[in-house]
Amino acid sequence: MILLPARCQPVWAKVLKELGRSLLFFSRGARKAFTRKMDSLWRIQPNAKRLRQLLQDDGYDILYMNNQPGSNEEGYHAVDGLPVALVQHCRIEPTLTPSLVSLVNQRIDKIIAVSQGVEQVLLKNGVEKPYCVTVNNAIDVNQPLPDRQLMRKTLDITPETFVFGSIGSLLARKSNHHTLAALAQFHQQHPEASWKMILVGQGPERSALEAQARTLGIAEHMIFTGFKNNPFDYLAAFDAFILASSSEGLPRVVLEAMLLGIPVVGSDVTGTQELVHHEQTGLLFPWSDVKMLENHLTRIWQDASLRQRLAQNGQQQVRSQYAIEHYVSGVEDVLGTIQSRRSGV
Repeated sequence: MILLPARCQPVWAKVLKELGRSLLFFSRGARKAFTRKMDSLWRIQPNAKRLRQLLQDDGYDILYMNNQPGSNEEGYHAVDGLPVALVQHCRIEPTLTPSLVSLVNQRIDKIIAVSQGVEQVLLKNGVEKPYCVTVNNAIDVNQPLPDRQLMRKTLDITPETFVFGSIGSLLARKSNHHTLAALAQFHQQHPEASWKMILVGQGPERSALEAQARTLGIAEHMIFTGFKNNPFDYLAAFDAFILASSSEGLPRVVLEAMLLGIPVVGSDVTGTQELVHHEQTGLLFPWSDVKMLENHLTRIWQDASLRQRLAQNGQQQVRSQYAIEHYVSGVEDVLGTIQSRRSGV
């Protein structure tokens, strides 16, 4: 296994990026091209050189990369001309440019997509079909389940309090600001409701979300836990799980919520829509449709029979289709096929 330490962006690159953005204010395309050039100079090219040397020195057969082509571009350059197979595990909906797609098609042996939706994005952007295969994300469905009552007691949540929640890095892509806006509407419509919203995770959007909660008048209902190394335990305290993202791969946290029997409300985007079948295993809303999200939250809060039906269906789906054994077998098949082809078996 090769672990390349992350390089901190050097001061010169940061200064040049800011200068370039200022000088090229008139053209978004020019700004993006300039930023791309800077990233290539300080990150992609040096990492590719180091990685290529390691591959040559230690005689590796396969380079397995884990994210998306845009984040792993150095690997595509590193294997150029080497007898090394290249496997990309694409875990999120990828961002692709024509030049990057061309590079992928030239160098890749196989791209493993974590969902059918991610594979479709790859294909629509021009990645050739023979290189793509879907192996769905999965979880350990036999793992010990956390104690719901213990976690609610730890968080000082009363039995009658309804808990909405979400887990993940507090990034713009997660669209938690839509969730807070919907909860503010819910609060206005149902001032009698006893509820909390738990956000488990840390990230650059936290300060803005805390400020938004204060502005909307729901700060007293919010619990920001920050980063936790046991998010699964916190998930057990929820009565409903919300994922409002603008894009996903195949969110494991949705699988975990379903395993725990927690109904899911999710945005109708790549990945999430494969797990949440509307009115069957959860409720979907068009991304950014705050009013529809608020309607779903109200239904989930009011209707215990709906919660029970969605939870049971979701749990059954996870146990039957998304066990970790299926995932491991799928990835092993891909790697085994590549190794056999290289060995001439």
